[in-house]
Amino acid sequence: MTGPAHLSAQPGEIRTTCAYCGVGCGVLAKPDGQGDLTVRGDPDHPANRGRLCSKGTALGETVGHEDRLLHPMIGGARTDWDTALGHVADRFRETIARHGPHSVAFYVSGQMTTEDYYVANKLMKGFIGSANIDTNSRLCMASTVAGHKRAFGTDTVPGTYEDLELADLVVLTGSNLAWCHPVLHQRIAAAKAARPGMRVVVIDPRRTATCDIADLHLPLAAGSDVALFNALLARIDARGARDTRFARHLDGMEEALAAAHAEDVSVTGLSAAQIDAFCDMWIGTEKVVTVFSQGVNQSSAGTDKVGAIINCHLATGRIGRPGMGPFSVTGQPNAMGGREVGGLANTLACHLDIENPAHRAAVQGFWAAPAMPDRPGLKAVDMFRAVERSDIKAIWIICTNPAVSMPEADRVRDAIAGCDFVAVSDITASTDTARLAHVLLPAAGWGERDGTVTNSDRTISRQRKLLDAPGEARPDWAILAEVGRRMGWAAAFDWETPAEVLREYAALSGIAGRFGRDFDISASPISTPPLTTRLPRSAGRSRRRSKAGAFSVTGGSSPRPGGAG
Repeated sequence: MTGPAHLSAQPGEIRTTCAYCGVGCGVLAKPDGQGDLTVRGDPDHPANRGRLCSKGTALGETVGHEDRLLHPMIGGARTDWDTALGHVADRFRETIARHGPHSVAFYVSGQMTTEDYYVANKLMKGFIGSANIDTNSRLCMASTVAGHKRAFGTDTVPGTYEDLELADLVVLTGSNLAWCHPVLHQRIAAAKAARPGMRVVVIDPRRTATCDIADLHLPLAAGSDVALFNALLARIDARGARDTRFARHLDGMEEALAAAHAEDVSVTGLSAAQIDAFCDMWIGTEKVVTVFSQGVNQSSAGTDKVGAIINCHLATGRIGRPGMGPFSVTGQPNAMGGREVGGLANTLACHLDIENPAHRAAVQGFWAAPAMPDRPGLKAVDMFRAVERSDIKAIWIICTNPAVSMPEADRVRDAIAGCDFVAVSDITASTDTARLAHVLLPAAGWGERDGTVTNSDRTISRQRKLLDAPGEARPDWAILAEVGRRMGWAAAFDWETPAEVLREYAALSGIAGRFGRDFDISASPISTPPLTTRLPRSAGRSRRRSKAGAFSVTGGSSPRPGGAG
């Protein structure tokens, strides 16, 4: 847990977190009183230690009010909040009464704060009684979530950013880190410069900027990541490099090894010398971290790719100790927070399982909720197919633009256009999705709201309000809570501050801890406003040196590219 270190902040500067990616860089922002900001990296933040990439450095240029949605609108005409919120609540309530709870859906975003996510998840799953809530993070991180659950039983990230600097070998696969997560790339480059013996391998069909720090670049054939890591697993076995003591804590090892030995490594397109060099380097280095991102995740075999990587670390016991382990780096600033809070259609908050009756009962009891779904809801792509079929008759889209960002975007746009009722919360009315809305709700943007976000290594950080929101814009959690109250659940959504929402979420995490889940922040003090909180390794991180999980049997390769993300 990070302490309240403020030594680096200058008078007038406010500590907050960057809005762009899952690195979760700390920012010191200074409002000038005229609506402008000056921004620099926070030297005290553990994610970036003062570094910022070009996007983070330019954050002050993003806070203008041009093209902002300033007032609620119904049917393209300005209205007031009371009318707009009442209309949203009435339409959802009427739809549920006529067609059941599964006829409505929420589609949310990794740009939301954890408090926003929590309120949306509670409203849909606990009170509407459906699991039809999913997030645009599904398009980025679903393979990692599934791979983690397959291996560990929970969506656990078994590493920290410090491991990247402590490792003697860093393997980057499906990740153009130099472009997509520049601050992490800078940390690795600085560590390599300080320790010239540290080595870097880049696995990517293309030669990217990340290869500039690589000792070895493997231009494998697109989509053949599984074959390469299965080849590595087979070599680990053949050379007697398995950790036999660690193996006692694993299930499915023999099946995974059989699949690995049967793999056709020729599909990688790599030479025998290249594969030998990689395997020699990986097997011969104890402290190895394998970093993967969208080139692994965004694949028809993404879960198998994640599993193949994890299997190599499990076989050697190179996981859960400093400087070693598989490590996924996320795209959006709060993709990890959304995963932890149960923002996906097939999860409950705090890594509890929606299909586990004991988990459902515990969450329902904590929320005093009238109904809980006993099966997963519709995931992102399926959700919009259901909108297209008119199975979903009312949808609330928050902080995202699926008419552009979803696969088959034209088809999604047409589905939204044909939906009986569409509410959109956003900062602008000019997105393709917002133009299709029956009700538009003006949301507060970055720099205009308080809350928390969680980065790729599960560091929870504050996002602080720097500026007043323009017009009548409100934070998403507050909009959602007011609709919940108007739908008849006033006591369950009776918060006045985001800190109250976070305290409730933290208390629920204590229940998850009693089920053995590794996300439990119930003992963390949450002030008003809360301080930046770093999860201790023994609580909300990997269960280091404890039962690791199960092998996943992965064979074959994907026809889709596994290139840089």
